[in-house]
Amino acid sequence: MLYQRSSALFEEAYKYIPGGVNSPVRAFKSVGGVPIFMKSAKGAYLTDADDRTYVDYINSWGPAIVGHAHDEVVEAVKLQAEKGFSFGAPTELETEIAKFIIENVPNIDQIRMVSSGTEACMSAIRLARGYTGREKIIKFEGCYHGHSDSFLIKAGSGAATFGNPNSPGVTSGTAKDTLLAKYNDIEQVEDLFRHNQGEIAAIIVEPVAGNMGCVLPENNFLQNLRKVCDENGALLIFDEVMTGFRLGFGGAQELFNIKADIVTYGKVIGGGMPVGAFAARNEIMNKLSPRGDVYQAGTLSGNPLAMRAGLTTLQLIKNNPNFYEKLNKTTETLDFEIGKILNSKGIAHKINRKGSMMSVFFHTNRVSNFEEAADSNHSLFNNFFHQLLAQGIYLPPSGYETWFISDAINDTEIDKTLEAVRNFDYSDKVED
Repeated sequence: MLYQRSSALFEEAYKYIPGGVNSPVRAFKSVGGVPIFMKSAKGAYLTDADDRTYVDYINSWGPAIVGHAHDEVVEAVKLQAEKGFSFGAPTELETEIAKFIIENVPNIDQIRMVSSGTEACMSAIRLARGYTGREKIIKFEGCYHGHSDSFLIKAGSGAATFGNPNSPGVTSGTAKDTLLAKYNDIEQVEDLFRHNQGEIAAIIVEPVAGNMGCVLPENNFLQNLRKVCDENGALLIFDEVMTGFRLGFGGAQELFNIKADIVTYGKVIGGGMPVGAFAARNEIMNKLSPRGDVYQAGTLSGNPLAMRAGLTTLQLIKNNPNFYEKLNKTTETLDFEIGKILNSKGIAHKINRKGSMMSVFFHTNRVSNFEEAADSNHSLFNNFFHQLLAQGIYLPPSGYETWFISDAINDTEIDKTLEAVRNFDYSDKVED
């Protein structure tokens, strides 16, 4: 057995932690098998409990953009830890990172730090409702904005119907205020506004979707969302928890030249520490407590360890003028070479890529929404995942997740990855 120690650890964890994990995707339920327990990480590599090493294409689901345990980030956190972990009082450091982000991102005047992307998106929705005086929101099938009640909604029977709770514990009352549309389908969005005139507070969207695999906006989809919001007095919320500071320093707003009304952040801005944030222009953020009447609070919001790790990471990126060029080139190389190998094997596939986010779908056609992502050959992906895992390549354990490339991935890691893809035999199955 390749993962003997991991198997024992999972069996033990299963007794004390629901499902043996503290976040469901870690359980390998989608791909099957036993989840791998990690004990350390450095640069482009993870090391598991059995002392096996892996080239990492998850990178903590995005935050480790400069690689794991970067020396400068580690040293900065060590120095900060000696001064205290958390004070429950404001610090100069919070203002420093807030100013740094605002000066480098278009169209935001103020930012509020929180402790997770879920909290950021939940707070952004509350703020949008408080600002507009409306209750309904539109989200898109396949886009994930955290596990807040408003977002755990599945589709109704048609574009103009209310969604239904997607998890026990979410009330039908909450579900009725969340409307669902298909990603990249502006006509469904327009239809929802026609059926709910004057009731929709905001649209929330991943400008590049990352939770149905990497799915890109098409046919001026984002531009049309901006237009329909303007026409109907609704706010446009960009969930940039994944894309912020990953697709570019100014995120998707800069990349697509679209001004969102509220933007949420996470992952990269914490440098691997638990963090989230939401930001907007002054007139919207001034509605937030303690200045305004929209309440939001958090004991560990803006804690010094996360702020120091995040600021150091952002400064490393900012001080390297070729950072995104190299990162995007690495991802482009992986895209092209993996595609060439799969073509040579006669395996139908579609690779979606934007910047340093990419996904391999085993699909005969394009993948532009959740329905098409779901129609991929997930059994083949599961086989692909396990065969690469056995060769020391750690991919996201689901065909619905995005690969996140880090700056620590270089030619050695690319060559190792491509060799593993060359060895992929889609007629075989890998055993534990």
